[in-house]
Amino acid sequence: MLDLELTDEQKLIRDTVVSFAAAEVRPIARECDERGHIPDDIARKGFDLGLIHSALPEEHGGFGETRSAVTGCIVAEELAWGDLSIAMHLLAPRLLAYPILDAGTTEQRARYLPRFAEQFHAATAAVVEPRFDFDTTRYATTARRADGGYLLNGEKCFVPLADRSDAILVFAQLEDPPRGGGTPAAFIVDRGTAGLTISDREANMGLKALATHELSLQDVRIPAAARLGGENTLDLERIMNHSRVALAALATGVARAAFEYARDYAKERKAFGVAIAQKQAIAFMLANMAIEIDATRLLAWEAAWKLDRGEAATREAALARRYAANMVLKVTDDALQVLGGHGYVRDHPVELWLRNARGFASFEGMAIV
Repeated sequence: MLDLELTDEQKLIRDTVVSFAAAEVRPIARECDERGHIPDDIARKGFDLGLIHSALPEEHGGFGETRSAVTGCIVAEELAWGDLSIAMHLLAPRLLAYPILDAGTTEQRARYLPRFAEQFHAATAAVVEPRFDFDTTRYATTARRADGGYLLNGEKCFVPLADRSDAILVFAQLEDPPRGGGTPAAFIVDRGTAGLTISDREANMGLKALATHELSLQDVRIPAAARLGGENTLDLERIMNHSRVALAALATGVARAAFEYARDYAKERKAFGVAIAQKQAIAFMLANMAIEIDATRLLAWEAAWKLDRGEAATREAALARRYAANMVLKVTDDALQVLGGHGYVRDHPVELWLRNARGFASFEGMAIV
């Protein structure tokens, strides 16, 4: 039976991240958005929370704690409550570290994991492709066997921290009929590999503080040892489920931030002598916002709980991901409407949250728990 009671350790983690988000993240969110830059200092402070290395084995420099998707949801929601761009920046190294931790070969784990235990180390994954029919079960980016290794060809977009990452996990379609042709696979591509081109920073509507880039792979030659998991067949769908749950949790945090701001504004803003929160239309709107946020959190936690138990969770993760993308856009737009004209101007953060929320339909594979 699904148990939603947090352990003492999870409560401590939540309280720690709540304090960090309130004291360190929220105060700089607007400046980071305006400047399009996240200071290295916040990354160092985030690293000290153990966001990445707490789950790494002790032999690779980590704390050896049991990784939990539910705990990851808690962390992601609270960080996104502070700011989505900063949250995704701080959690980006997980995009490489966690798949290697879960499915990497002994050599891959020994080579890459220790670097995440020393300091904030930029790393990322390239999942999304710039095409209207993008599908995580059928990538247009291809991997073909050649000379004992692989040749990668394709285009990727929305790759966070690509310009400063020394390794990128690239998801591609394996063209290898003898060994399961047409199946998705993942490959670790080191920065500087011939044929790998990283574009200038993308100019996005939201996530303005987070650096995202397009990648071009033209006959990128990598050794066979760079394939995640080696020649073993991987359950990449499980990796994507961890990503979908993370995105649902991040959306919950953004929506909660907008709801709380709109609720407090409605209590203070007066019209015709009474707070607008007492107007039925506003009160019902706020109530529906709260319901949708709680519903999304429960969907995400259910999927995370099943992942932690090693159970199949594709259905639950997909539902949480889709519901969250719709919910966060509706809640942030409703929050803007509560503020009226004030919601549209930059004196209030609601317009920032709405711009960030609009992108959740496209953020596939950009976070992981």
